[in-house]
Amino acid sequence: MALKATIYKVRLHIADLSRHYYQQHSLTVALHPSETTTRLTARLIAFACNASETLDFTRGLSTSDEPDIWQKEPDGSIALWIELGQPDVRRLRQASGKARQVLVYCYDNQRAQQWLQSLNAERQRLPNVRAVQLPTDELEALAAHLQRGSEWHLTLEENTVNIAGEDFATELQLQPLLN
Repeated sequence: MALKATIYKVRLHIADLSRHYYQQHSLTVALHPSETTTRLTARLIAFACNASETLDFTRGLSTSDEPDIWQKEPDGSIALWIELGQPDVRRLRQASGKARQVLVYCYDNQRAQQWLQSLNAERQRLPNVRAVQLPTDELEALAAHLQRGSEWHLTLEENTVNIAGEDFATELQLQPLLN
């Protein structure tokens, strides 16, 4: 029998001071059986950092032709394609051709540096791809606070994300890898 996804209902109160975006998002997200809570937490942080009324989670891990998160224009074109981890160059080329902007959120410090080195030869061919490193230890600690019914308050300013929940508060420093 196949394992089923675990459903999380998360309410994000987002105050993005750099973009002047102040909204609440009530999200229902599925934790795929092969996914860790750290990766799910990284998806939530990536969503918060790019939040808009048209930003959506996709079918994610179960499909190879969609990113984890995307923002589509009214005409169906893809304005923003968001990947997590260290996607291979072929996938980045595909995303770069389909979307106006591609953003990768890496969440494993050691693998991110190796991945970044592997992209050096292709960097010129991927002008619309940016990457950001989420701090591994802090992200894992934050994932420990993720409950199936969570409410988080996030304040974003430049490369800093402050997150507070009922019984915790933490800060994530995002490090740009590719600009």
